[in-house]
Amino acid sequence: MDLGLKGLKAVVTGGTKGIGRAIAQTLAAEGVHIAFCARHAQEVQQTVSDFSGYGVTVFGRVADVGDGPALSTWVNDAAAALGGIDIVVANVSALAIANDEAGWQRGFEVDMMGTVRLVNAAMPHLERSAHAAIVTISSVSGREIDFAAGPYGAFKAAIVHYTQGLAYHLAGKKIRANSVSPGNTYFAGGVWNQIEHGNPELFKQALAMNPTGRMGTPQEMANAAVFLASPAASFITGTNLVVDGALTKGVQL
Repeated sequence: MDLGLKGLKAVVTGGTKGIGRAIAQTLAAEGVHIAFCARHAQEVQQTVSDFSGYGVTVFGRVADVGDGPALSTWVNDAAAALGGIDIVVANVSALAIANDEAGWQRGFEVDMMGTVRLVNAAMPHLERSAHAAIVTISSVSGREIDFAAGPYGAFKAAIVHYTQGLAYHLAGKKIRANSVSPGNTYFAGGVWNQIEHGNPELFKQALAMNPTGRMGTPQEMANAAVFLASPAASFITGTNLVVDGALTKGVQL
């Protein structure tokens, strides 16, 4: 299937590792000019170099999505570097699990407001696009109560609600908005890799919950996000696509 992505321009937050990197790389491989941000300069530089072989414009910068002015500056500079913005992918999470005030505040600033501010900053550019699409990365922890039922799960649920609201209110402007809710996703250096070594009992329990017998990969999550971002999904808006290998048991209505 031709996704119709070639020549479009996308911004992705957290594009140097895990799901965000897989999304950015898959978009670049499809011919999308790509801008991404992350917090560590060396990782940004290495990722720009890694993506240089795709024959597209690659714009990487250090930015903390919890810093509103820095995020807006990056978005506007990315639009200038790419020649516009067609696709916005809000991916970064603070991974705030601790149920204390600091965890709630960090989750709000990064997960929730990082998403809202990204969309707001990109909106003038999306309004000029013929293929405008917003994809937010939520989580199955926003659907069901699990060990991340504190700030992480609460804000991931809020992101789904926010995204579906965007879909409804922006439909008249031909701007689509969808979310992807990944299940447990394993990659080197990721949270489940750390849990595997730091808390093997929890890792064993989490693995046993999935009837497929394994966790997902960043590429499997990226495939879903990239499809939703593409013109091939032109009549899909306001959906939350769960990609979890049958981990969750609730019926999504």
